[in-house]
Amino acid sequence: MARISGVDLPKKKRMEYALTYIFGVGLHSSRKILDATGISYDKRVYELNESEVAAIRQEIQKGFMVEGDLRKQTAMNIKSLMDLGSYRGLRHRVKLPCRGQKTKTNARTRKGKKKTVGSASK
Repeated sequence: MARISGVDLPKKKRMEYALTYIFGVGLHSSRKILDATGISYDKRVYELNESEVAAIRQEIQKGFMVEGDLRKQTAMNIKSLMDLGSYRGLRHRVKLPCRGQKTKTNARTRKGKKKTVGSASK
């Protein structure tokens, strides 16, 4: 089993897709990592040897911000927007969409379960 950046990669997946299980590594980044290390995209995770896992681990540490560091940076960026009092920061603060979506009928993920206002019947 390959454990990279604190993530256990699924054993039977192809390497190009298995690396995307790491937060901060998408398909394009995954292919760049495999090209740099010289590992085939078609190789499965269980077929890797220790030197290949170490090469992937080293390549990720050298050129990518992943997992905890990336999550921390994202949280700090959002916090700085809120501290500045920008429009996006205010939208984050009141838990509404901050990228221009309409909120009259949609945005249920952000707003949560419907809260009925008023009484239905007496």
